[in-house]
Amino acid sequence: MKLGCHISISKGYGAAVESAHRLGCESFQFFTKNPRAFKGKAADPDQAAKGRALLAEYGLTAVAHAPYITNLSTPDPELREISIASLVQDLENAEAYGAIGTVCHMGKHVGEGEEKGMERMIDTLNELLERYTGTCPLLLENTAGQGTELGTTLEQCVEVRSRVAQPHRIGFCFDTCHGFAAAAYRPENWEAFVEHARSIGYWQHLKAIHLNDSKFDHGSRKDRHANLGKGFIGEAGMATILSSPALTGMPVVLETPVETEDDYVPEMIYARHCRQAVDA
Repeated sequence: MKLGCHISISKGYGAAVESAHRLGCESFQFFTKNPRAFKGKAADPDQAAKGRALLAEYGLTAVAHAPYITNLSTPDPELREISIASLVQDLENAEAYGAIGTVCHMGKHVGEGEEKGMERMIDTLNELLERYTGTCPLLLENTAGQGTELGTTLEQCVEVRSRVAQPHRIGFCFDTCHGFAAAAYRPENWEAFVEHARSIGYWQHLKAIHLNDSKFDHGSRKDRHANLGKGFIGEAGMATILSSPALTGMPVVLETPVETEDDYVPEMIYARHCRQAVDA
């Protein structure tokens, strides 16, 4: 397991890699641009080169994240075009920065129904992967199921990947809070959940995990992250997940509520303690 947290690149990508190393991260996640905006700057070549060199020096794994507002299933033609152009830039920047993939939330059908929403998502992804010809994979993130969100089940995530024209360019990112809120798993049955994920062809394409506790109970369909051990997944649940052999070598990134990036340090210490307590 490569434990880490979310790091800002507002002071430059090289500084972000340095911050991740200083905090004791083995992996980290960053937004390719403002998470609430479609427009952003292209990656600075000097910062990108500096950051990639530091990644290699420190042995860090970087994971990129596209803006939250991206909707792969939007029925609005103008918004769809803006979203695709934005994601092309996200993937280009992530590739320049040496990220292993770019996480993107699944689509919302906004009242058109799941079937139509799935069709729109497939079409959007196909066009995106025609325009972006680079090497950075897009990592689809499971959802909690708020509103009209798609991707609450592993089966639906796998279906999307299987239906795109270039499935080899699509991977997955699993969020523990989202999965718990969507009733995709229970912590006490984590290993059975992993086996099921393998059996349907999900785990083989999983590239990163978002490690978050949940402020709401199992099946709530509410996306509200809690600090590790402070939510409904709880300490025992976190220990079960963190001790899973399936996480070996996997980037596991915290997105828990913090005031500053330094606040992630005790969270990561806690996560390592949970893992060691079970291993002992």
